[in-house]
Amino acid sequence: MPDSMAEYLRADMECEGLLECFHGLTDLDRDCFEVVVSHDNALTVDEIAEEVDRERSTVYRSLQRLLQAGFVQKEQVNYEQGGYYHVFRPTDPDVVADEMQRMLNDWYAKMGQLIGEFRTKYEPSDQPTAAVEG
Repeated sequence: MPDSMAEYLRADMECEGLLECFHGLTDLDRDCFEVVVSHDNALTVDEIAEEVDRERSTVYRSLQRLLQAGFVQKEQVNYEQGGYYHVFRPTDPDVVADEMQRMLNDWYAKMGQLIGEFRTKYEPSDQPTAAVEG
């Protein structure tokens, strides 16, 4: 992950890099997301874990991060005899893109404010400085 804005601008990023850039998600999160979006039907944690070849608990934590970031949705499926399990499906890409655009706009406004503060703080003074006698 680049350490500076200049490095981000020079980097050869793909759109999936937004998972990391906007939300700090990991390579495993990205892999899990790609598995979820590559299927037409909703998937269980076990099905996703099998495809990414990781432990169920590790994949569950990854899915929780994706859920919190808004990239996937979790649905409960009830058994007829009682009990339930959860499945995961991707969130509508337009909804995700709109949220990332909102975050970018908020970031841009915040950076503009900080640049203004920087300009004010380090603006050269019009007053000549008094010589210090020692």
